[in-house]
Amino acid sequence: MKAMILAAGRGNRMRPLTDHTPKPLLTAGGRTLIEHQILRLRAAGFTELVINHAHLGEQIEAYLGDGYAYDVCIQYSPEGAELGPQGALETGGGIFRALPLLTDGNAPFLVTNGDVWCDFDYARLTCGPALADGDLARLVLVDNPDHNTDGDFALTGGRVSRQGSAKLTFAGIGVYHPDLFTGCEAVAFPLAPLLHRAMNADRVGGLHHTGRWMDVGTPSRLAELDRLPGAAGH
Repeated sequence: MKAMILAAGRGNRMRPLTDHTPKPLLTAGGRTLIEHQILRLRAAGFTELVINHAHLGEQIEAYLGDGYAYDVCIQYSPEGAELGPQGALETGGGIFRALPLLTDGNAPFLVTNGDVWCDFDYARLTCGPALADGDLARLVLVDNPDHNTDGDFALTGGRVSRQGSAKLTFAGIGVYHPDLFTGCEAVAFPLAPLLHRAMNADRVGGLHHTGRWMDVGTPSRLAELDRLPGAAGH
């Protein structure tokens, strides 16, 4: 299975840190955010990676190269200023653009946000079938952080839905079937409506990660991660 790291966000909440450095190249625990992801993916057996980028994306390519230093093969999916607001295609549009690099049209693939840090073992998503028969997605959910106390989705019996009394937070990690993007066009669009549609059809599975997870979206959270014991490990 191939894996995609989403790295095209402008990082407005991280300004001024991201005025001259793309958010994925900000450091915590002695490594850039995107290196944390690459190393954890490699440890789980993922060797073919796709990274999209927009804001200062040339710095990401220059820093990571073809992935040889990390024992992986990296392909890039650049997004130009003509493609959407601030030069990015949003999450859905970015994945849709990268589909030719991710799948032959039938194989599922993993996608993870480049601005999250966690101790999740990505190998949990490759043990057995990546997706249940007929499913279009399988999402990783985590306990709700202070900045998202209401959660996003409910998880019941391994099925993810929009309704439920005890919602969890979407970790920004998921396995998707290319059919999730059927009918999409090459424009900027979010991923959420596609997931909602699949949930309404009961075609989304999920699992609950109870370990460490952090959305590194602000300078204070970046500093918190930098102080976190174990952050230097991966």
